[in-house]
Amino acid sequence: MSKRITDIICPFCGTLCDDIEIDVSDDGKQILEVYNACAIGSEKFLHVQSPDRITRPRMKQEDGSWNEITYDEAAKYTAKILCDAKKPLMYGWSSTSCEAQSIGHMIGEQVGGVLDNTATVCHGSTLIAMQDVGIPSCTLGEVKNRADRIIFWGCNPAHAHPRHMSRYSIYSRGYFTGKGSKSRKIIVVDPRPTDSASLADEYIQVEQGRDYELLDAFRAALKGAPLPEMIAGVPSEKIYELVEILKQGRFVVIFFGMGVTHSLGKNHNIDMAIALTSDLNNYTKASIIAMRGHYNVTGSGQVLGWQFGFPFCVDLSRGFARYNPGETSSNDLLMRGEVDGCLVIGSDPGSHFPIGSVKKINAIPTVCVDPHMTPTAAISKCHVPVALVGIEVGGSCYRMDNVPIDSRKVVEPPAGMLTDAEFLDLVLKEVNQIKGDAT
Repeated sequence: MSKRITDIICPFCGTLCDDIEIDVSDDGKQILEVYNACAIGSEKFLHVQSPDRITRPRMKQEDGSWNEITYDEAAKYTAKILCDAKKPLMYGWSSTSCEAQSIGHMIGEQVGGVLDNTATVCHGSTLIAMQDVGIPSCTLGEVKNRADRIIFWGCNPAHAHPRHMSRYSIYSRGYFTGKGSKSRKIIVVDPRPTDSASLADEYIQVEQGRDYELLDAFRAALKGAPLPEMIAGVPSEKIYELVEILKQGRFVVIFFGMGVTHSLGKNHNIDMAIALTSDLNNYTKASIIAMRGHYNVTGSGQVLGWQFGFPFCVDLSRGFARYNPGETSSNDLLMRGEVDGCLVIGSDPGSHFPIGSVKKINAIPTVCVDPHMTPTAAISKCHVPVALVGIEVGGSCYRMDNVPIDSRKVVEPPAGMLTDAEFLDLVLKEVNQIKGDAT
């Protein structure tokens, strides 16, 4: 026998699909079937039953082998390396709950650490641009119900956010978009013809690294200014044509991804995209939304903002919050050799950081808090597996449009396994003990 749980949040990407249904066994310990999720989301739910799953903390030995330890021992070790370090780095936070993030930030304040999330290597430039010029945005619900002109600029949701198009942006039938994709015009701007581009009404192949010029040309065309014959590999006639398509729409939404944030121009590209959105509002309604990756990277920026006033790259080593991306960002600190202790949670820099930074993480005392055995866990001195948020424990998360949503517990975690919030609470108590003894 089984029971079905409905209205579950998928803890994979920033879309946070909230229509997942799961059949679980009567004892609540096994997931039998997953409905409505994409292939990646389904795999994440089903992974909790992997026979190879690690369920207890482990310490790496001199010969490279692992020795099982208790959560209390792992908490004591974590607290010691953070308290002993002159400038500990506490990185990740994007695949865990807001509650766990809040506890982790309290630890960072106590030890004078640097708190940084995965935005530092993805949408950090977006956050900088938002601080520069603000952002005219909306919710994904408004996109579904109202948007009839959709632009995907430098992103490929067909692969990165597989249900985004069916839930919100192309195929979904909303209050004013009752014909789904037939109610909308889809434009994709990308240097290469992606699977998302194959679904578009208009595909614009911009030259690599010249997004700024093309965005500026759109703004000029919108105001009727003359353009050169070719801009960023796109004929001026095409730009004028697309501008007319946008002006004729009732609601334009620009979705942009790391193809814009990581190409030449970086935050200035986003400045220009936001300015284009503002200009469009002189002719119709327009909004812009960043395609955030990890399911709670948006939440990490929110919680850091509540507690310290900055969304990433927060340096607490002087006893107060400092923010200076390029100086206080993870890779810069690692490459300069300023970090002498590291806690990684809810991310995998071993897979995504430059090899120079990964070598530095390997060389210093590092604790990895992660349900999975990742490349980061492999190079850490201590690996602490925890229950999966949104599957084995609930918690608050923020969707890519900054809407907070509560995730739900679906099944029980393996016996004796702590959640990341519970483990961080142990670490905080140990840190307070060490700091108290020191005074």
